Amino acid sequence: MDKESKRSIDIAVQKVLKKAEEENIKTVWDRFEEQLPQCGFSQLGLCCTVCNMGPCRIDPFGEGAQTGICGADSDTIAARNLARKVAAGASAHSDHGRDVAHTLFLLAEGKAHDYQILDKNKLKELAKELEINLDLPEEKIVKEVAWRILMEFGKQQDQLIFIKRAPEKRQNLWKKLGISPRGVDREIVETLHTTNMGVDNDYKNLIKSALKCSLSDGWGGSMIATDLQDIILGSPQPIRGKVNLGVLKEDFVNIVVHGHEPILSEMAVKAAKDPELVKLAKEKGAQGINLAGICCTANEVLMRHGIPVAGNFLHQELAIITGAVEVMMVDVQCIMPALKDVASCFHTKLITTNPKARFPGVEHIEFEPQKAYEVAKKIIRLGVENFSYRNKDRVNIPKQQMDLVAGFTKEIVFRILGGRYRATYRPLNEAIISGRLRGIAGIVGCNNPKQTHDYFHTTLAKELIKNDILVLQTGCSAIASAKEGLLIPEAAKEYAGKGLQEICEAVGIPAVLHLGSCVDNSRILTAASEIIAEGGLGEDISDLPAAGAAPEWMSEKAITIGFYFVASGVYTVFGASPFAVLGSKNVSSYLTKELEELVGARFDFCDDPFKMAKLMIEHIDKKRELLKLKPLMYQ
Repeated sequence: MDKESKRSIDIAVQKVLKKAEEENIKTVWDRFEEQLPQCGFSQLGLCCTVCNMGPCRIDPFGEGAQTGICGADSDTIAARNLARKVAAGASAHSDHGRDVAHTLFLLAEGKAHDYQILDKNKLKELAKELEINLDLPEEKIVKEVAWRILMEFGKQQDQLIFIKRAPEKRQNLWKKLGISPRGVDREIVETLHTTNMGVDNDYKNLIKSALKCSLSDGWGGSMIATDLQDIILGSPQPIRGKVNLGVLKEDFVNIVVHGHEPILSEMAVKAAKDPELVKLAKEKGAQGINLAGICCTANEVLMRHGIPVAGNFLHQELAIITGAVEVMMVDVQCIMPALKDVASCFHTKLITTNPKARFPGVEHIEFEPQKAYEVAKKIIRLGVENFSYRNKDRVNIPKQQMDLVAGFTKEIVFRILGGRYRATYRPLNEAIISGRLRGIAGIVGCNNPKQTHDYFHTTLAKELIKNDILVLQTGCSAIASAKEGLLIPEAAKEYAGKGLQEICEAVGIPAVLHLGSCVDNSRILTAASEIIAEGGLGEDISDLPAAGAAPEWMSEKAITIGFYFVASGVYTVFGASPFAVLGSKNVSSYLTKELEELVGARFDFCDDPFKMAKLMIEHIDKKRELLKLKPLMYQ
């Protein structure tokens, strides 16, 4: 196997990596190899930097120091480091939610005139949930919704509003354990406080703090982002699109949006169609303007507009290396600092837009919701004007691209299964109860150069659907499966087991459903709650024949997602490497064994997608047995 094949299963990626090597351009894979061997102490979670007496490290072989200078042992250090990562991940997704809520508030005040309420039904549903008078004028309802949601971040007592969406049994368990989150910010701050030097030294209590903090994101910040984006930008509908580097067009101005917050990229979609800018592009010698996405911003504009996806996390440098990108506009999260160096090798302009994410020496055009379209047009215009500077001799766009269907939500699944006028999860529940469908699995998370790019995501998805397990995907994981052709209905006939295949053919859905970006993992939580409410599959999420996985994770956000899934009762398997806790046998055992006694779910860690699938299938079968469900139809 050649070097490129070991790095990625995507042929388009392999081609661009060869081009990068020929032109002596370093990519994330090169930088990873330069770091080998990586620090063993950090990988085991045995390095502590929380005060200036250190850094301290514990000797895993028992020959050197067994405590830090302050006396913290391996259990405290590993749990403290892990809790800090959960808090950091929660802060990222929840801050995303806050920015969307702020935009909604500006819209209500008439200061964000480029936006409007595109899903009025969802607005009314949320207003009703918040106990707001629906007889008020719409602008007052919008303002009241925005204000009450913003208050969720700073709430000091009671519990987050969306906690009530969870099954009652789960809510009661959270209260009993003292992990029902109050305000989003309060739980993040409290977790960071407990991990400070000289505060919490009980590893079990530190993990408890991390669980509570993660719930403030999963059932708070991320859920807020999902709901409000649907209200402002419109709820997704099933839509066809295309994916992979082949969506870049040689004779068009290529603008790539990359990051996570769709408030600006939504305006970029509109600006790319502006007649004035399209005319200018043609004057510059292009046929038009082609917008494409990377990472979660890609998922957002895909599922609302069918905008093509250039790739997931590890594609971001490669898109530029094709030599065909005029502008890459970025906002926040998962944006590699190396983009500046890669862009400098080509004519590509890298544009930052968020004050939280500046790059030294990179042009910054600050986004403001009050001037959203104006800012988007300015950036698109830069791309159009930059087309003249493209070196055609250096353009090499792989031809690989694949069709996909995206844009599934719990509401859409409702209507697909039961029809517009009798929307229900009953057919899904009955399919599981009768044994036609084995269960459900969520596959989420990032890419990581430690592993062969996309191999874990796609192999795991294929193994699960082969065993009649419906797969739900978000984020970079969904993009990986899309490139492999798993997000089209026709794929069910080739890859799915007979029971799942029958369901897919009957209702016209893929065996792998695209549910959106990373914050849209909240859709999986609410869908699971709806399945419980429908009846016949237990009283709590932990009763469901369901499992989750993050096969190629790399971000602290992924750890937070894993924590709120486990805290919600979903058995979850992580690939790549554990959470840097292997240096503590107690913390490792607590996460993979004892935690199940506390919250009804636990973690597993596995670096083989086939074994990962086996673990998930065994768990799902165990839950089916406990529910005394009928035997599987086709096993």
